[in-house]
Amino acid sequence: MESSSDQTVEKGHDHSNLFFVVFLALCLLTLGSFLTYFEFWNTRVPTASSRLFMMAIAVVKASLVILFFMHLHWEVAWKYVLTIPSLLMATILLLGLVPDIGYRMLDYSTERERFAAHPQEAEEIREAAPEAALMREGKLNIEENSDS
Repeated sequence: MESSSDQTVEKGHDHSNLFFVVFLALCLLTLGSFLTYFEFWNTRVPTASSRLFMMAIAVVKASLVILFFMHLHWEVAWKYVLTIPSLLMATILLLGLVPDIGYRMLDYSTERERFAAHPQEAEEIREAAPEAALMREGKLNIEENSDS
């Protein structure tokens, strides 16, 4: 009696070579992301470029895992019905949270600002948006600002 895996191989669905190539690609991508932690990388590549490089590697690795190890590469077109709304919702969530993350330091208390990891960033944000800082401190009324 043959097992189901033997039957799959007989029908021409042996993907072990493809899986091995994908595994090697994942190993090389992991090596690429690992190299960004070394001093020679940090001194030659700007931080923004390094972050973009790391995000690109993460997206490619996730795509490889999803497509090949989760077998979505061989699925029918219904996979788009499931993934497109999820991507749309993730994009909406990301765009909705970015302003909160970017302006989170405007509402810091003095104690929180003192113990924050980078308190100088809060001062830079305040300088960029002085009205928000004045409103938080109660020195600027919204009604006063709207009358002028």
